[in-house]
Amino acid sequence: MRMVDLILKKRDGETLTKEEIEFIIKGATDDTIQDYQLTAWLMAVYFRGMVEDEVVNLTLSMLDSGEKIDLTSIEGVKVDKHSTGGVGDTTTLILAPLVAAAGIPVAKISGRGLSHTGGTLDKLEAIPGVTTYIEMEDFIKQVKNIGVAVAGQTANLTPADKRLYSLRDVTGTVDSIPLIVASIMSKKIASGADCLVIDVKVGSGAFMKKVEDAKILARSMVNIGTLMNRKITAILSDMDQPLGMAIGNALEVQEAFEILRGEITGGPLKEASLILGANMLLLAGACNNIEDGKARLQELISDGSGARKMEELIEAQKGNPKVVEDPYLLPQAKYVSSVLSPACGYLQSVNAEEVGRSAMILGAGREKKFDRIDPAVGLWLKKRIGDKLEKGDPIAVIYSNDKEKTEEAKKCLLEAYKIGEEQPEEKPLIIDIITGQSEVK
Repeated sequence: MRMVDLILKKRDGETLTKEEIEFIIKGATDDTIQDYQLTAWLMAVYFRGMVEDEVVNLTLSMLDSGEKIDLTSIEGVKVDKHSTGGVGDTTTLILAPLVAAAGIPVAKISGRGLSHTGGTLDKLEAIPGVTTYIEMEDFIKQVKNIGVAVAGQTANLTPADKRLYSLRDVTGTVDSIPLIVASIMSKKIASGADCLVIDVKVGSGAFMKKVEDAKILARSMVNIGTLMNRKITAILSDMDQPLGMAIGNALEVQEAFEILRGEITGGPLKEASLILGANMLLLAGACNNIEDGKARLQELISDGSGARKMEELIEAQKGNPKVVEDPYLLPQAKYVSSVLSPACGYLQSVNAEEVGRSAMILGAGREKKFDRIDPAVGLWLKKRIGDKLEKGDPIAVIYSNDKEKTEEAKKCLLEAYKIGEEQPEEKPLIIDIITGQSEVK
């Protein structure tokens, strides 16, 4: 079997067999297939897609490329959550400690930023001292001890996905439904949780721009999760503007902590965190319905339990827990400047992807595979769609360590905003919910 023949076969729209997919994934795992050939194959998949059997075989091959985590020694129903990627999406840092504080073990394997979207690991590592590299024995021990752990993939956990993931990030092949499904589900099944909530983002800041595509993605993941005997719920949520007001690693951490401390009492980021967290509780049998689950999580914010659990998480992963109460312990940018509205009217739309790109310009994301992220830089937005603006009103604050990049990011950000005379209708945050029928044994 030759890789070039399989590239040509997929390029021509043919269906790859189970054995051919296994050959590709084995080559990606043991480095017998070069990056340039894998990239060509990824691009062929991007343009030609895959049939359902191919997606299942790709997922299972990636799952079998490495070790699987056995969480059976941890008491209770273990839950996990995954987002397909958005802008200003810091829900994990909010819901993980809250769900753990509710008594449900959260064993989360997270990823880094892809393209214009942020990554949970990059955000966590903005906290002084925090490590996300945890040996599996220590990962399990931490969940047993404090009820929550958030770590990156080890070299032995779906190593094929780790390699393909990094290539997709820098080759324009991120937003391919088959590749997204196989990447997420192989990782999540290997991670060992009993229940999984997937947040499928839809809109200008998401990899899925259309609701129809997002539903196909969600159903495919739910079907595979059900096939593998996982309880799974996929929630389609709006990403036509950034979810939170902060974009950039340390800034997003700060915003998450303000929610956990009860200082931010509303807004889409908090609402999404409560909805996703409540679905995690529901799958684990810890609440009767979503409203009960949301109320329980709000209680844990109000009495400080969520913030204290976050401190435990940070301390367990070698960070400074005082950062939860003191944002000035987070990395700070040298330059702070406001972006002013060029006109009066209503904020009619925001191209969230371009907002994410403006943060990337500052250094908050990766352009290339091995780029270093500057944790201090980013944006703090001041307005959301539907808000009234006067000319000269601040619409965002830029945090930068490079004055030239500040101006470039400001230009990109202003181009992402559309201001007009008509106030737009408010869009729902939650678009759809797709569930599976699998039961935890």
